[in-house]
Amino acid sequence: MTPGRRSSTFTRLLRHGFTDASAAERLLDSPELAAVRDDPVLLEALGATADPDLALHGLVRLLEAQPGPTAHRELLDTLIAAKPLRDRLLGVLGASAALADHLARHPRDWEALVTYEPRDLHPGVAEFERGLAEAGDPVGLRVAYRRCLLSIAARDVCGTTDVAETAAELADLATATLRAALALAEHAAPEDAAACRLAVIAMGKCGGHELNYVSDVDVIFVGEAAAGADEAKALRSATKLASHMMRICSETTVEGSIWPVDANLRPEGRNGPLVRTLSSHLAYYQRWAKTWEFQALLKARPVAGDRELGQEYIDALEPLVWKAAERENFVTDVQQMRRRVVENIPVAEVDRELKLGPGGLRDVEFAVQLLQLVHGRADATIRSGTTLVALQALAAGGYVGRADATQLDDAYRFLRSMEHRIQLYRLRRTHLVPEDQADLRRLGRSLGLRTDPETELIREWKRHTGVVRRLHEKLFYRPLLDAVAQLGPAEARLSPKAARERLEALGYADPAAALRHLEALASGVTRKAAIQRTLLPVLLGWFADSADPDAGLLNFRKVSDALGKTPWYLRLLRDEGAAAENLARVLSAGRLAPDLLMRAPEAVALLGDSDGAREGGSPGGGLEPREHAQLEREILAAVGRADNAEDGVRAARGVRRRELFRTAAADIVDSYGTETNPAEADQGALVDRVGGAVSDLTAATLAGTLRAVVRDGWGDTLPTRFTIIAMGRFGGHELGYGSDADVLFVHEPREGVAEREAADAANKVVSEMRRLLQIPSADPPLLIDADLRPEGKSGPLVRTLKSYAAYYRRWSLVWESQALLRAEPVAGDEELGRSFIDLIDPLRYPAEGLGEDAVREIRRLKARMESERLPRGADPKLHTKLGPGGLSDVEWTVQLLQLRHGWAEPGLRTTRTREALAAACAAGLLGSEEASILDEAWVLATRVRNAVMLVRGRAGDTFPPESRELAAVGRYLGYGDGHVGDMLDAYRRTARRARVVVEELFYGA
Repeated sequence: MTPGRRSSTFTRLLRHGFTDASAAERLLDSPELAAVRDDPVLLEALGATADPDLALHGLVRLLEAQPGPTAHRELLDTLIAAKPLRDRLLGVLGASAALADHLARHPRDWEALVTYEPRDLHPGVAEFERGLAEAGDPVGLRVAYRRCLLSIAARDVCGTTDVAETAAELADLATATLRAALALAEHAAPEDAAACRLAVIAMGKCGGHELNYVSDVDVIFVGEAAAGADEAKALRSATKLASHMMRICSETTVEGSIWPVDANLRPEGRNGPLVRTLSSHLAYYQRWAKTWEFQALLKARPVAGDRELGQEYIDALEPLVWKAAERENFVTDVQQMRRRVVENIPVAEVDRELKLGPGGLRDVEFAVQLLQLVHGRADATIRSGTTLVALQALAAGGYVGRADATQLDDAYRFLRSMEHRIQLYRLRRTHLVPEDQADLRRLGRSLGLRTDPETELIREWKRHTGVVRRLHEKLFYRPLLDAVAQLGPAEARLSPKAARERLEALGYADPAAALRHLEALASGVTRKAAIQRTLLPVLLGWFADSADPDAGLLNFRKVSDALGKTPWYLRLLRDEGAAAENLARVLSAGRLAPDLLMRAPEAVALLGDSDGAREGGSPGGGLEPREHAQLEREILAAVGRADNAEDGVRAARGVRRRELFRTAAADIVDSYGTETNPAEADQGALVDRVGGAVSDLTAATLAGTLRAVVRDGWGDTLPTRFTIIAMGRFGGHELGYGSDADVLFVHEPREGVAEREAADAANKVVSEMRRLLQIPSADPPLLIDADLRPEGKSGPLVRTLKSYAAYYRRWSLVWESQALLRAEPVAGDEELGRSFIDLIDPLRYPAEGLGEDAVREIRRLKARMESERLPRGADPKLHTKLGPGGLSDVEWTVQLLQLRHGWAEPGLRTTRTREALAAACAAGLLGSEEASILDEAWVLATRVRNAVMLVRGRAGDTFPPESRELAAVGRYLGYGDGHVGDMLDAYRRTARRARVVVEELFYGA
């Protein structure tokens, strides 16, 4: 052979995908291929296989094994002339060294690939039984099995069948093989066969019609006595037949083994009898079976032996399978079992584990099976034992999103294809992705990845496992499942009668109205109605856990009506963590949060997981409070985009409404707790979160409103420097949901600007801010209260820094020094704000503390306030603001300590009540027990005020008189049904203890 000829052939071989072109040249030059060596058809066909080198080597071995020249010539002629055979035979030889070995041992078996008729394209059990019919012993059965397997593999690698069809064919071949093996066992022991009825139940992948190339075939045996036979003897005979059948399939012979037959899924596992009667099976599952055993029964299917007995087994156990989800801790058991599977994978293999590793096949199967067991109780359409069929049915029923189902289907098919091709190579039971480059190349090419097979394979594998891992966590651990699993079977899907019964049992005050809401939400055949029917049984239970379930359901209908056509709303509730339960809590906890939500229902997206923007265009979610700087940036940006001040403030108020809803929703969820997260135990933390969030939001809203007004009236620069000082609860970061914004306004004319012009501008700013923040709209108003300014309502709204200094120097009263303890700049000119704080610090923290006259004056004012300001008819012991042990008692006590000792104790120089109280304790100004009593009383009174606003939608300082509202306040504070009296007693007790401390510390009693 000339060097040029060799070089040309060498290059062609490389171009056709050969990796060892030199060895391929030698094989092509062998006598076996001399007649077709230069035929381009052969080289093209070899290049199309997963591993051209392997295919060529296998072809040469097959030709060498032909019994004579005639057989040799027949194979070559058919190979070149018949494309179906060429593609099938070379495709198998290029994908499976094990089947190449079989063909070398049985050189005429290639003829099984010649037939190419419609019935040959999708054979079933009957066709495979015919293919195995001539096997008269275990060795013959193995040969016949491999011949049938050869045709399945050929259809697979050529793309005639997809991965699901291939898995079904493998399961059908296993069925035919079990029947043939049982027939051999019965033929060897006819007396045993006559004494019993034996049914073979396929489990696992064989039962599910989705078998691998190499897999244990899981079975369960059911035996009964034949007519007139003794049961004990019959069971012994059945056990002998079953054992022999297992050995026929499992034992290694000169032709190897078929696959192990595994009966360990039977009752009691390997410790239990191999064969049981149907009644024994039933008794075990009724009394002793664990959750995983019912999960395994999802795939049970009679495949061999006495078919009538097999069907009786299925009929008897199927009802138990669909009751498994009612077992205590069912969902948790299944989830823990999946975790244990992952934890038991050797560390060195976990990243290569295709089946059991995170994002692997088992994740898809477990998620689908869990959804089936939970929802299949009332929906027979999703009870298939085949994973992909069940997944399709779950999507059709609205239990899984269509997009999620499509992604899972694609990923499962890809991963199963990888598993099939890995096992097909050596016909060995493995689920590990190979590490060798040649193996990865062959695997990638077998899946159609030809440009850079290794890199493309790893990339696609990782992409699909990432999808599975994400969706598995989303579906498998979806909190809704746990709640649906705890419903009675009659409740999982709502018939009108069942709904009415449940509504009455749950304590709905108006079941008729509630039922009308349910019918409006869940009737019809639309996908939206199907998802609602899945959600509603669970939501009804969550609504009933509140004091006003009727309001919760009504509000849910309103939100659903408003958002029903948006693509993300129902998907959010079905798929997104605790969103559905959070929504149920919020809608049934009172008026404030639902009212805020109804004004902009898209804010429901906040109840989902805080993972940013959501697929499908829904707004970003999460209930964590946002930082002041974030809020101010957003509001200022919205104002900057507006055409005028009114539009700018409207945008700022819209942000405020949304963030008030976020704060209220988080407060409700944290106070109620959810089924996965208990209620927040630290009541002080809840109060601080609400006070901080609402105060930050108010400050940001004022900053945005100030910017809008100044820009609209004066452009970039106001003629006077202007700042807003927060006072009262606003300055103390302790605002409640219904609090006004107590403020002072300070201005300072810019250089060259007349004082009158500056004052007029400042007053216009204040007037316009107040007007814009109170314009009637869908957004709640923000009332600005400047009554704490010098001279109160009689004094000017805005003063210069010099005017404040002159007033405080000459006219200031002790109560004004006390009010200034809460002063803190929140918007406007920062330097001017700092100057104001420098001005007032000597007043609120006087050197050497307050004199005795000033202390007496404060005590006199407090006593007068208690006697004159308490509303007529109010119960002083239950008034959270002015009653004994209420907010006023605690705050005045703390503020007196600040006025007296703030000059010497830096920790007391804070606007926040709880911080100042802790600092006073740390300084030894009161004992830790006294501090704890005061803190507990202040926190409880604040919580009650927040609860009243959440429940009634309007502010209040005492417990509501209406029983349902009072119960709702109790639920918010952690008191269950029937414990309102305990709540009121606890409040009185806490306030009474605080009053004792106040009498001692404030009044000096």
